[in-house]
Amino acid sequence: MYTIGKLAKKFNLSRTALLHYDKIGLLQPSGRSDAGYRLYSEEDRQKLDQIRRFRETGLSLEEIRTVTASPAPDLSRILENRLDSLNREIRELRNQQQVIIKILKDRSLTARTRYMDRKGWTRLLKTAGLDEKGQHKWHLEFEKMSAEAHRDFLEQLGFSEKEIQGIKKWVFEYDEK
Repeated sequence: MYTIGKLAKKFNLSRTALLHYDKIGLLQPSGRSDAGYRLYSEEDRQKLDQIRRFRETGLSLEEIRTVTASPAPDLSRILENRLDSLNREIRELRNQQQVIIKILKDRSLTARTRYMDRKGWTRLLKTAGLDEKGQHKWHLEFEKMSAEAHRDFLEQLGFSEKEIQGIKKWVFEYDEK
């Protein structure tokens, strides 16, 4: 059995966090000591490990309670929703990044940023020895491995939706030649 202090320390949590989890019914101790202190079993420790993993995905405590309380939770749906949410947030952050980069370019400050634009990537691919055919193959393999990651990469470089569609069309038309 684990005391609240030992369990909190094991998971690098505060004692207050475990008290809160108990209060909201997320993780209640399996027992109490003779003095009335909370005691947690190995099963409780495993549940806390599961809670920690779900917290790392960004799920809310309410979502975690739903998942852990249900005998057959629709975990795939919940995690897919979280992933969709993250992808929206990333897209919004990329848009903000593009605005910041444009402002910095206008002020000639981009040399200090951790960002490579499309010209930089093209130059890198050419320097690495990739001619148009090699660049096409690079895009084609990227598209085959993960069309979504390829799209994310192109969005990160500031390509518009129309330009992305043009690149995807070029990739598959070129492949047919």
